[in-house]
Amino acid sequence: MFGDKSMGVKEKRLIESVLFSTSEPISINQIKETTGLSSNKIKTSLEELIEDYNITRKNETSMEVIKAGEKYIMQVKKQYADQTIQVTRPEIESTLLKTLTLIAFHQPLKQSNLRRMIGQKVYEHVDQLADLKLINTRKHGSTEMLTTTKLFPEYFGIESSEPEEIKSFLIKKVAGKLKDKELA
Repeated sequence: MFGDKSMGVKEKRLIESVLFSTSEPISINQIKETTGLSSNKIKTSLEELIEDYNITRKNETSMEVIKAGEKYIMQVKKQYADQTIQVTRPEIESTLLKTLTLIAFHQPLKQSNLRRMIGQKVYEHVDQLADLKLINTRKHGSTEMLTTTKLFPEYFGIESSEPEEIKSFLIKKVAGKLKDKELA
């Protein structure tokens, strides 16, 4: 009997480590492919982990295990997420990074002017960048005025938060990339 119980703990810890190491929700089948465990053992362990994190140890941990549709994820609880994003560097996809660079280079920049540069995706990109706390938006007539936040230079390792110094940094980066391409 003791062997069965310790095996359950071992399986639960394995599934916990899989959830911890992934940044996206993961399905039972994906966990099964990764661990080789049966679907029933995975379901049981997931239910136990949800109970552990969300009920039993709710006030003892900043993490939670969530079922999102048919997938599961371990994540930082909402009340800790804002502070955490300042420490972690979320990956930014290249199209979003281009939008962020335009904002940083032209700041303060009206959202309506940015829309002329990149099209309709501006609204989605501005929302995502604001959620990442990399830009500020403030009402400016019928549009929004966009600027970078104090987190922007920290994220990219820029020494200053002054718009002119950020612009100078970006010009040097672009010039360096162009020079590298010429040498290649």
